[in-house]
Amino acid sequence: MSNDIAPDLAARIDALLPQTQCTRCGYAGCAPYAAAIASGEAQINQCPPGGAAAIQALARLLNRPMQALNPVHGVEAPPRVAWIDEARCIGCARCLAPCPVDAIVGAQKYLHTVLIDRCTGCELCLPPCPVDCIEMRPAAQSAAEPALNRERFAAHNARILHHAAERQRELDAKKALAAHRLGMP
Repeated sequence: MSNDIAPDLAARIDALLPQTQCTRCGYAGCAPYAAAIASGEAQINQCPPGGAAAIQALARLLNRPMQALNPVHGVEAPPRVAWIDEARCIGCARCLAPCPVDAIVGAQKYLHTVLIDRCTGCELCLPPCPVDCIEMRPAAQSAAEPALNRERFAAHNARILHHAAERQRELDAKKALAAHRLGMP
């Protein structure tokens, strides 16, 4: 597949994915998974949130046979959203960073809550919680639109990169100041 076609194909594949950014497919988000499908590196049956509907749409787009969801990546289930038991939340803030769409709000030593209309049900907030105060509950309706999820994921990643670059500039400035004080070039 030529490099000119692959990005367009990856974008069309990405548009068919649910944009939960859950990483259950084995990739860091829906776009990397789409790129892997486009390059032939990944199969079309690795997305539990998309389930049979996504697999069918991908098979149609790529003119491939329909496949069953690979159980290694999970099982298809109705949409769910995270819910935080505020009585058990200790305000550790460990759930904030892994949320790929910034659906959890709160601050260190304060209670946290989930913005249900933003939650994609990715479950990435569950493992870091030291008191297991987060549970998944059935979604009243399907998660936010995939395009909005994609935008929120991009904004989340941009914010993380900005903070990392800002932190690196601070560290470089401190090192330069320390070197200057020691008379080092």
